[in-house]
Amino acid sequence: MKKVLITTSSFGRQDASPLETLKSSGLEYVLNPHGRKLTEEELISLVSQHRPDYIIAGTEKMSARALGVMKPHVKLISRCGVGMDGIDLQYAKQVGIKVMNTPDAPTAAVAELTLGIMLDLLRGISRADRNIRRTHFEKSMGNLLSGKTVGLIGCGRIGSYLAKLLQVTGCHVIGYDSCLSQHPTIKLKPFLEVVEEADILTLHIPYTESNHHLINKKTLDFMKPTAYLINASRGGLVNEGDLYEAIKEGKIAGAGLDCYEKEPYDGKLRELDNVVLTPHIGSYAAEARCKQEMDAVENILQNL
Repeated sequence: MKKVLITTSSFGRQDASPLETLKSSGLEYVLNPHGRKLTEEELISLVSQHRPDYIIAGTEKMSARALGVMKPHVKLISRCGVGMDGIDLQYAKQVGIKVMNTPDAPTAAVAELTLGIMLDLLRGISRADRNIRRTHFEKSMGNLLSGKTVGLIGCGRIGSYLAKLLQVTGCHVIGYDSCLSQHPTIKLKPFLEVVEEADILTLHIPYTESNHHLINKKTLDFMKPTAYLINASRGGLVNEGDLYEAIKEGKIAGAGLDCYEKEPYDGKLRELDNVVLTPHIGSYAAEARCKQEMDAVENILQNL
């Protein structure tokens, strides 16, 4: 019987259908026993122990070393999510391991979370909640989302979906995408023009070595002092130290982050009241998560 190693930590918790589909298709599966993101050593240990034919992966790192251990038996890695920056794709191709992802499932979930963070930052919802819990019934003046200029860095599936939501609210949406020369609904501009003009700058691009710390001190200096930065894409896109200093010094108004260079996050941004932090939950809407898991299974069934 062919075996599937499931390394993503919460697979099947919301809905057992993906696991039932694997079983009914004659596949044996092994779940992540740690209930969290695996270290590389843990991944290698599980692969060595179970010798799977397929892997349904989370966001754990899969270096050439780990892929080398997989090489004798793994035929396909099905990433439960969009980003594949943690996988050495070149080496995977070299050793004949096919890599697929589930690009459609997280679109609405990530876009809606981003919209929620925008509203939270503008109206201080989380801050007001914390104050009341500390018995400080204080009112602070917020701002409307309507009429704001939102700059999208990345205008693919998620950026385009978010643009539609924002346009309904009366936002002016501009964007930058290195892969596009035009877009049907988003006015595209050069990167720094988007950074300069945006009241809210939000990132929706994959991580690559070339865009490591795309948002750094130099970039942040171009932003309005009243502007907010949101990153619900990949942690390595933002220099978190530079962001902390920019907010602390009042160079920008605040930020919202759902992903970090090191997770779990324990950095200095936690000290700032005008920062909204969430624990990498972009795709964690029940409907989106279930579709994402089923899509990951379908990738395997199509390659049996």
